[in-house]
Amino acid sequence: MAVDVDKLLEEASFARFCKIVLGWDYFSLLKEYDKEKQKERGKSDNGDATSGLRQVKNSYKDVDEYLETFEPLLFEEVKAQIIQRKDDEEVTTSVMRLVLECNEAEGFLFPAVSFGGEEDERISQNDLLLLSKEKIKDSRKLPEVHAFALVEHRQHDRYRLRMFLDGEVRQLNFDNLETHPRLLKMRAFMTAPRKPEEKPIFSLKICSLSTISREYLALRSISSLPFKDLILKATDINAGSEEQAWKVSVPLREYFKGNLNKSQLEAINAGLSRKAFVLIQGPPGTGKTQTILALLSVILHASPARVLTKGTSREIKRGPALPIQEKYNHWARASPWMIGNNPRDNIMPKDGDDGYFPTTGNELKPEVVASNRRYRVRILVCAPSNSALDEIVLRLLRFGVRDENIHTYNPKIVRIGLKAHHSVQSVCMDYLVKQKQGESAADKQKHGAVGGDTDTIRTAILDEAVIVFSTLSFSGSAMFSKLNHGFDVVIIDEAAQAVEPATLVPLANGCKQVFLVGDPKQLPATVISPIAEKFGYKTSLFERLQRAGYPVNMLKMQYRMHPQIRDFPSKEFYSEELQDAEKMDEKTKRDWHEYRCFGPFCFFDIHEGKESQPSGSGSWVNNDEVDFVLHMYHKLVTMHPKLRSSSQFAIISPYRNQVKLLQDRFRDMFGQESEQFVDIQTVDGFQGREKDVAIFSCVRANKDRGIGFVSDSRRMNVGITRAKSTVLVVGSASTLKSDESWKRLVESAEQRGVLFKVDKPYDSFFSDSNLESMKTTENLPGRNDEDQENDMTVAMQGNVGDADQGQEDDYDHGDDDMDDAGPDDD
Repeated sequence: MAVDVDKLLEEASFARFCKIVLGWDYFSLLKEYDKEKQKERGKSDNGDATSGLRQVKNSYKDVDEYLETFEPLLFEEVKAQIIQRKDDEEVTTSVMRLVLECNEAEGFLFPAVSFGGEEDERISQNDLLLLSKEKIKDSRKLPEVHAFALVEHRQHDRYRLRMFLDGEVRQLNFDNLETHPRLLKMRAFMTAPRKPEEKPIFSLKICSLSTISREYLALRSISSLPFKDLILKATDINAGSEEQAWKVSVPLREYFKGNLNKSQLEAINAGLSRKAFVLIQGPPGTGKTQTILALLSVILHASPARVLTKGTSREIKRGPALPIQEKYNHWARASPWMIGNNPRDNIMPKDGDDGYFPTTGNELKPEVVASNRRYRVRILVCAPSNSALDEIVLRLLRFGVRDENIHTYNPKIVRIGLKAHHSVQSVCMDYLVKQKQGESAADKQKHGAVGGDTDTIRTAILDEAVIVFSTLSFSGSAMFSKLNHGFDVVIIDEAAQAVEPATLVPLANGCKQVFLVGDPKQLPATVISPIAEKFGYKTSLFERLQRAGYPVNMLKMQYRMHPQIRDFPSKEFYSEELQDAEKMDEKTKRDWHEYRCFGPFCFFDIHEGKESQPSGSGSWVNNDEVDFVLHMYHKLVTMHPKLRSSSQFAIISPYRNQVKLLQDRFRDMFGQESEQFVDIQTVDGFQGREKDVAIFSCVRANKDRGIGFVSDSRRMNVGITRAKSTVLVVGSASTLKSDESWKRLVESAEQRGVLFKVDKPYDSFFSDSNLESMKTTENLPGRNDEDQENDMTVAMQGNVGDADQGQEDDYDHGDDDMDDAGPDDD
């Protein structure tokens, strides 16, 4: 009987993960991760000398060094996720259950406990529960006997749990196992031979460990992952050669030459070179999703210059052409129906050939597979979040892919995972399964056939699909382990928004080539542990490879922003390499640009504004900025009513409390319909999105506290690049200038004459007379540059001033306020 070595390694890694986590003391974690202690450790230069934590490096000499770096950091993140349990998202009351039975195997206890009522609807596999002998009333005053348990699965009338009660593993070293009385007492209680009604136990749901346990399994499997050496050493010693390169048809090549820009074509050609890893950096508005769709067309319809056969390669050779009459004779013998009727004409394929089918609204025929690519390429497309994933799925459904003859068609695709957007429901796994089950039921009624079970149907759908879409986390689900064959290519979108272990998850499915698509200059991965973040756990695989000098193909032509919006981020983040597509200034010019204070880019210095921190909150608000933003919005939509739409207008802030305050104030102004008039979200919530006009509220305003995590230049980059025509930045210039990037942005606004000092009352700033003085004659016919410059100088007097040039203050990088809209967890 063959032994599946990979399966055994996976089981051993999962057992290791469980033993480490399940032995922890929840009460000790709460004390260890007290908020103030987190801050102090986060600020420390060296960290805890006994922690054994190592800084993430650009490259590693071997697997051991790699694991010794990442494994401890991953467990720091597990601890942070455990103690971060949000009362409004999780079960907050302990539930009484009965211990129905308890088995022991491989060092674990596997108790079966009864259901506990309605709360159980929120309990799933791999949820972490806290069990105790007494009811838990206060999470900081736990009963004496308590321990963690992991939900294995749900049976008919019970949950099967996993517990480890032998002791707590210290420093991830199983030779250093520290026993505890609480664990020994819990073991005695669980294994005591008593009737179920005599063994009540209380449980409290803490969090789900599904995502991070999959990341851990991928991390521990690094030695068997494809491209192990490339991942460790951040270099490709087997870079794509001319022999390995793939080719596309002339029509397809010419089509993309006419529809993609130079940098997009370079990214496509890098993929055709068959390099193991291809990194594509997509700055804001540079057509990243369009490039991914082009990649899908190319990958599905490229042909190898050399064809592999039985482990060896041979060049494609063709014999001399036959005379035309001999060709006719040959065709007649090979295909007699060419001179009569084809007996297969009456048997049309139900779903098209080779897994392809036309969808509603696409009247093209199913694709005919060319003779030189009888093999079937399969692609796995992943993203860290559901929203990012569904954006690609929706675009593919709308525009399809191109075949060798540039005909548009829709390949058979499936989107698996949770929380799918309703617009992509037709290709979601659950929807397709129900559809198949309905067909099976109809066939059963008609022919007496027996329909397949759900798992069998899921596997069949996955095997039929040419492109599978999944979040990074879900690509590690058991569903993938049942596939008959893996994937040729893995494409990871928003790859710079994922921690490295998350990026490894889809690679475990096996592949020949990986595309990492993202932008390290935009939002990073969401990491909850400030300790893990300090040691570089937030660094994505994309960013680490880039730092190590791995070649990156950057998309350089932007199609979103007015050139005046593009100017600063191009200089600050992209070495002035961003270029504007043709006539971007004309396409993004708007009527309200006639006022300098509503131009493409403006900075409003609310120098009397004050920040505040609501009691018991780690977040910040600025009421003065909220007041100013309300006046500005009211004036703009009054003058230009078409802006009164959430599809046109956005208000963005780094702090969730500021977002909530803005939402409340707008609700007071417009009622419950306010969400229809303006879209108010955190910076994280706007990643990958765009609006015509955006107001960015910076919040921080102080003399000595600094600007906290607003100093993360990636948040600035995202915040100021969401707008197509106008971005209006509202903040305290003197406070923001304590950070170098923000200082350069403020100075850029000063140099361009678009920095406005604003005093109370704010309505006076937007008075008709003041706005009249800020009218510009820019771009009007018959005006030369000197005339326009003189007009600008006159209009600026009394409205624009230099920001305070005070001493730069030290600032706190340890601000722990986190946005709500991080990557979705499956």
